[in-house]
Amino acid sequence: MSVKEFPAGTILVQSEQAITSLHVIAKGTVRATYPGGELYLHKGDVIGVCELFFDSYFITYQAEEATALASYPFSAAQLSGILHSNADMASRIVTSMFRQLQDILDQYELALFDCDNFYHYLMDSYEEYLSFCGKHNISARALPGLETLTELVLEEDIAGWLGGYYSQLRTLVTDSTVKDRDPDFLQGLLLKASEDIQHVISVCRVLYDYKSEITKLLMSENRLDFFDLYTSLVYKIGSHADDSTPLIAAISTMMIQLESQPSIDKEMYNQRVKEYRERLNALDQYAEQQSDGNSNPQDIPEIRDSMNTILSYSQVDEETAGAFRKAVSEYSKQTDKNNTDDASRKLRLTITKLFYQIYEKAFMRSLHDFEVPKLLLMFFNFGYVDEHLAGMDNAAYLYSIVDRLPSDPSRNVYTFYEWLCAIYKGKKTPSRNEFDNDYQAYVHELKISGKISAEEEMTRLQDREKQVQYELRNMFQSVNKITFGRISSFCPLFSEHNILKEPDKSLVSADKVEATFKQIRSIDFSAYYRDVIYTNPQLGIGKEYVGVEILPDVILMPNVGVRGVMWQEIEGRKRTTPSRMMISVFQMEDLTKILVRLTGDYRWEMCKRIQGARWNDISEPSLTSRYFDYIQFYKKNRDLSADAKDKIKLNMQKAKNSFKEMFIRDYESWILYEGTGSPRLNKIARAILFEYCPFSKEIRDKLKANPLYKETMERYDIKLAQTIHHYDNLFQKLKNIGAQIPAEIQAQRDYLDR
Repeated sequence: MSVKEFPAGTILVQSEQAITSLHVIAKGTVRATYPGGELYLHKGDVIGVCELFFDSYFITYQAEEATALASYPFSAAQLSGILHSNADMASRIVTSMFRQLQDILDQYELALFDCDNFYHYLMDSYEEYLSFCGKHNISARALPGLETLTELVLEEDIAGWLGGYYSQLRTLVTDSTVKDRDPDFLQGLLLKASEDIQHVISVCRVLYDYKSEITKLLMSENRLDFFDLYTSLVYKIGSHADDSTPLIAAISTMMIQLESQPSIDKEMYNQRVKEYRERLNALDQYAEQQSDGNSNPQDIPEIRDSMNTILSYSQVDEETAGAFRKAVSEYSKQTDKNNTDDASRKLRLTITKLFYQIYEKAFMRSLHDFEVPKLLLMFFNFGYVDEHLAGMDNAAYLYSIVDRLPSDPSRNVYTFYEWLCAIYKGKKTPSRNEFDNDYQAYVHELKISGKISAEEEMTRLQDREKQVQYELRNMFQSVNKITFGRISSFCPLFSEHNILKEPDKSLVSADKVEATFKQIRSIDFSAYYRDVIYTNPQLGIGKEYVGVEILPDVILMPNVGVRGVMWQEIEGRKRTTPSRMMISVFQMEDLTKILVRLTGDYRWEMCKRIQGARWNDISEPSLTSRYFDYIQFYKKNRDLSADAKDKIKLNMQKAKNSFKEMFIRDYESWILYEGTGSPRLNKIARAILFEYCPFSKEIRDKLKANPLYKETMERYDIKLAQTIHHYDNLFQKLKNIGAQIPAEIQAQRDYLDR
């Protein structure tokens, strides 16, 4: 036994650290934390009693004040010996275990109560928000995530009798009676209690994640939250309006709720509250400045009566035009445009069907129009149809930017109108449909089923208008809804109630996309490289695999949305063609997170494409087969702690048991956190990602000192050195015969240095 002192703030034990000792607190206070709770240990308590059944800690212990610990070497095999030979230590262990278990059970009960209250507070707040909007005839806005949030249901809750069971045991096994108890009984008690504590903590983690999800709906970095809904209402109706008092009171209540949530980013919270208070104090002055600075939509005659102009241009029949006018008028009058009742749902379906008919007719006419009117470009690029539905200020903004949109097909970033024109001009081929059939396969299927002749098949394959129609009727209708993000309330019209951020800040540009991909590739440098075979018999080069970087085509869908979609990893069957990613032209979510997610999706699908039917066959190691094997057999993996296994189980539930979705979530953590030196993954997932999605040399050099990466980095460096050695030999061979090094081989050698 040794006694050692530690200053306040010292991490005494980190979660996932192997258990080698038990530590008795001789002096001071220790803060024990786990996802969803914390407790304080004092003099006489034993650090590690909660984890006796396991090989590693699942709680982090930190000195709250100057602390002294008496440490005893320990392993699970030694527990029986300690209980048989050291009555004083046995008493400390049992007594401390009961105290810690009771604290953890109390935290669980409180967290369960909080989750129920928090959920109902959120739902009541939204009902109040809808009521405020209806009273002032303001279109209510919908929040991503709200429609999928449900009341908490625990799949593996704590047994109701557990608390009473241990409470009764505690009265039976007191400090004075421990020495009289059979050591085997005490060992069984401790090991069973350790299992139960780990289970309680795993449920607390679920409760913590659930409250964190609600907290993000109340306030988040992307500002798609309740705080913004309520403060925006105050800004609209004015701080001195009769009805502003209950609104301001509701915001104050929300702030109190947020302050008590452990998952809230305190810095972000303080900044948001500061902005709100400053704007509230200067609301009248701000409104006057905005009024002076904004252009007046009434000064732009072209946007008046927009819908009739669009309908007239499209040349749809009067019955279609009349039905569309009527449906849009009904939709405009709805205060809650996201209502999920049957009548609202049918109205949106009617609008959607008519919208696509009008869109196709208008686009086909525009192909033969020398100069397409700006109002129609607003329709094609944004889904804009009506100045009142869009809001006058928004309509004026769209009009001001529509002929100078910041897309750039030369950098693979297209507006949807530019994309359709590229297909019509033969520069691009139509995308696959939802059944994964490309245009050629679709037309061939029509011939096989007898719907068209062989001659008509050949004609259709060359018909550019048919190709555009295929894109409009397949990819467009599916992807437009997916990228919008809120499928149950989807409507393709540009509407003010969907604008959750200022349009100029949420407009996606080629510069933003290029900068984001550059950021991703500075971490995962090989993300968009594909191996191709290079041969040069004249120089004696038989077969070399060289990497070629092929960045994706990004298509900006005409909606205000919160999601992106990786629609296809290649064009046709040629592996050196760009993938296709679609995002909303006005992106309400963080663009970096969207494109990181799509890059993870691309990596998975590209690996499946290369591996073919054996994508999950571990006998042929690959990104997908290794990850599939890891998830499929994680419960039997001895290299994973019980805590890590619980996290995998929980994350698989969130991923709806999808191996691909699970990988994408891990890839997001890999890029956004691990790439910045903030560990989030377990060692198995980290090793797989390090092997197949390695960090750039700059990041690897920074992480060399981190023991978490030591083993995986050593394996990677050995493999890389072997590859570099091969190319250095090839270079020497070419120099010996006086041959110039081919550009492809030189590029591959440079790539290896990254």
